Amino acid sequence: MKQPAKLKDVAERAGVSPAAISRFLNGSLLLPEATVSRIEAAIAHFDYRPNPHARRLSLGRSDTIALVLPEIGNPFFAELAAAAEEAASEQGLGVMLFATGNRRARELEYLARLGSSDVDALLFVTNLTDDDGALASAIGRAARVVLLDEDVPGTSVTKVFCDNEAGGRLAARAFLEAGHRRLVYIGGPRDLMSSRERGAGFRAAAREAGLAEAAVTEFYGDYSLAHGRATAEALLADGAPPTAIFASSDQVLLGLLPVFRAHGVRVPADVSLVTFDDVAPLDFFDPPISAIRQSISDMGRTGVERLVALIRGENTPAEILRLPIEFVARASVAPPRGDGKFQENSTWRPR
Repeated sequence: MKQPAKLKDVAERAGVSPAAISRFLNGSLLLPEATVSRIEAAIAHFDYRPNPHARRLSLGRSDTIALVLPEIGNPFFAELAAAAEEAASEQGLGVMLFATGNRRARELEYLARLGSSDVDALLFVTNLTDDDGALASAIGRAARVVLLDEDVPGTSVTKVFCDNEAGGRLAARAFLEAGHRRLVYIGGPRDLMSSRERGAGFRAAAREAGLAEAAVTEFYGDYSLAHGRATAEALLADGAPPTAIFASSDQVLLGLLPVFRAHGVRVPADVSLVTFDDVAPLDFFDPPISAIRQSISDMGRTGVERLVALIRGENTPAEILRLPIEFVARASVAPPRGDGKFQENSTWRPR
């Protein structure tokens, strides 16, 4: 098989240097018409096709961005990755995907690796707190970074979040308008921005409605099925179970439901539910679950748009963007039991 021609072959035939040909092809060098004719004739002779990757690098860019996520098995992050890839493709950019497995060492490793690799910019998502500031320092050393979904305190980069606090308020108001007065918030990690803000909005709405602080019980842990299961078990053992529960993520909700079902707890007859995210197919649950919906696709697209501005060298200051959320009413919120007791045919009993 005939080997494809190289730049030096074209240069030798045209009688110019490879550097001159490279700059000519990149549009950064004007040459006399006679020289241009020789170059074009040499290109036609060899049917030379420039290496697009090498050409981009010669211009100081790779036309590739990186996306670092905690995991890709979680539907939230899978949808975020799909949205970012589609938005990047529309801008003529490729996407390199990295999953950290929720391990700090891998987050730092990828940041260090990407700082010296051929990507133009970085979308970064973490689900971990930065207690020692190591992550903030690594982000500060990397060029052109946009944070999505969660904050890393101490960083001065553009950040794209949803309005977590407004979501917490909407969840509480749905319960309060239905008549609930014993509420539970099941958060993610206590020190994580999204978990903290959703809880703050939930408590604020309850307080503004005149409820005492003791009327809202909080549980913090991971955004995980395991945390949802453990909290459901704890609630079942309580002598005064709540009538309404706000799950801070769909993953937490999916941990709650099997435990409740195994103990005969009915939604919404025994307990009303609202979740945050609306990524799971909640319309198909029995009953369908009400949710605070954040637009994950808008988050991915907005993050890419901000990266493109950085790549183009636009003088855009670092900013914090809050994307709107909405309450999606389904069938999982109803007035609480009138007598404050379990329904007669329910098997949910304090343990």
